[in-house]
Amino acid sequence: MKLPSPVRRKHSRIEIIPLIDIMFFLLASFMMVSLQMDRTQNIKVNLPSASQAQHDFKPDMVNIAVDKTGGVWLEKKQISLPELSAVLSNRFRVDTNLPVIISGDRDALHGAMADVLETVRHAGVQKVAFAVGGLEGQMPGKTP
Repeated sequence: MKLPSPVRRKHSRIEIIPLIDIMFFLLASFMMVSLQMDRTQNIKVNLPSASQAQHDFKPDMVNIAVDKTGGVWLEKKQISLPELSAVLSNRFRVDTNLPVIISGDRDALHGAMADVLETVRHAGVQKVAFAVGGLEGQMPGKTP
């Protein structure tokens, strides 16, 4: 025979909701600390010139130059980016295999070169190359 105890027996239980809150707080804290520990450093590099550079400009190529002030030149005439986009779109409609060569001054800003590349890509041209200069005072095919 089972007799009930006059003292009420308490059931032990674990509260999970406060544990979840604590875990989210710890996760957020570790994420914030780890983001502050990450240091992004830029490395200064001096890019080398290409030793095999050749000037193979052909009449069917479009040659675009960017000067050190960010000015865009097309066939020795200064042009704006919207005008460049219109010219490239017209030439691309005629020849969908249109090659474009972009050359930039050594002191040209990266942003100006990127704007020209974006304009060329937006016109639909897929064959894009960057012109590089050869090493000064060196004969082609010979290494220093």
